[in-house]
Formats: sequence, structure tokens, C-alpha cells
Amino acid sequence: MAKPQTRRIGIQTSTAGALYNAATKAIELGANCFQIFSGSPRTWAAAPPNPEAVIKMAALRAEHNLTPLVIHANYLINLCSPDLTNRPKSVAAFRGELERAVTIGAEYVVVHPGSAKDCEHRDAAISAFAEGLIAAAKGLKTGAVRILLENTAGHGNLLGGQLSDLRAIHDLAAKHIKFPIGYCLDTCHSYAAGYEITTAKGLTAFLKEAEETLGLENVPVFHANDSKGALGSHLDRHANIGEGYIGIEGFRRILNARALRDKAFILETPIDNEGDDQRNVDALRSLIQ
Repeated sequence: MAKPQTRRIGIQTSTAGALYNAATKAIELGANCFQIFSGSPRTWAAAPPNPEAVIKMAALRAEHNLTPLVIHANYLINLCSPDLTNRPKSVAAFRGELERAVTIGAEYVVVHPGSAKDCEHRDAAISAFAEGLIAAAKGLKTGAVRILLENTAGHGNLLGGQLSDLRAIHDLAAKHIKFPIGYCLDTCHSYAAGYEITTAKGLTAFLKEAEETLGLENVPVFHANDSKGALGSHLDRHANIGEGYIGIEGFRRILNARALRDKAFILETPIDNEGDDQRNVDALRSLIQ
């Protein structure tokens, strides 16, 4: 059995006040990896990172073995969009995410596949997303950054409810950009999309599909979120660990799946009450066998 301290358990933390505050908070919570927004997730523009803050962040990470660092891309970005205003903004915003990730020294940038609304059909949306990735990454130095395509709950016109969407984007874009492309799988999104990951049989089937479609070696990060929505509800509403439909035993099974013991599990759970962040980190840690 893997020892708990060898496992990567992390959480989304805030950079408010200074970039390195996110690392400090992760350390306080007992996390050994973490995720941040590199700017406001709901505005197009973001300032470049402060050089002194970048140095301090790197020092904290090295001292506390805080890795990986994941950047979650801005929520406004929709690289599928055919809109003549939204599309160039999305490409520019994602390019900014990649530039900041390289500067900060992040290992991964996670991005949602976007909405196919206003596209002629899903294949066109998948192609548009891949083309957006290519345009955003063109000419950039990659550092050690890898792009991770995240699955979604599959509501309405959203791409990514099926793992095959992610693979299709990868296959169209990967050969045209220098940034390696992998995947991030979200437990809430997976369950809400209809993947029964709470039972032994269901989790085995899900991991088999992930292996065959994506290759589990290409999935370094899982977002660990319980689900307020029922199986197949397509509701993207995160719950605290053990307070949703996945439940404690579901997470115990996921965390201890042999194929997932080298993955980073990063919480994006709500903080409805003071201490919820600590309770969620502790909950994941306690389930590792």
C-alpha cells in the first residue's frame, strides 16, 4: 500500500494579496500540491506576475515539496466560439494563461473544452477548439508546462461530457503545438455526465474507458469534488467530500484504485463554512489506505 505522505493531495487556493499566498495557504492546510487562478477567472485581462512573488513562490514550493502547481484557465475562455468578438478574446486570454504559467513555473494549465453553442455541429466545435489552442500557443516557449483538457458534466452544448471529445481535440491539436497535451478528470463532472464511479464495477468501467480513450498515463491530475447533482444529471455543482452523491465510500474507492495512486487529487470544493477547506483536505488524506 502507498503511504499517505507519498500521495499528492491538494486544493485550489487564492493568490489574493500576493501570488505566494496561495502556496502558503496550501502548506497551512497540509496539502502537497495546489491549484490557482493566474488572474481573475471572470475578467479578460490579467497583469503579469510580480517577479519577486514568483521567486518567493518557487522557494516555498521547493522547501515544502509542493508539486504540481496547476493553473486553472479563466472561465470566460471559449475556444470553440465562432463569435468574431469572443473568439479572439478567448485565444488571447488563453495565450496569457500559458505565458503566466511559464513565468510562474506551473506544471499544468487546465482548460475546459468550451461550448459548441452557435457552432454548426459538434465536430466543427471540436475543430474550432483545437485551432484555438494552436493559435494561442503559437511561438511561445513552453517551459515545463503541459496543457490539460478537462472533462465536463456535459450540460447542453458543452463539449467534454464524453472522454472521446477530449481525445478528438488532442488528436487535432497535439502535432501542431509544442506544449504537450494531457487530460484532467473531474470526479463531479464525470459522475454528473453519467459515469457511475461510485461502485467497484462502475469505476472499473470508467477507468477502462479512460485508459482506452486517453491513456491514464496522460491524466496526471484529478479534480476531487463531490457532486450535488445525481448520476447523469449534467449538473456541475461541487459538494464537499462526503456531502454529495459520490460520498465517502466512493472517494475511498477512487483514491485507492491502483491505477490512480500516482495522480494528483486537487479539491475545488466550496467553502460554505469556516474550515471547510481544511476538512476536505483532511477527509481525502484519511481515506488513503
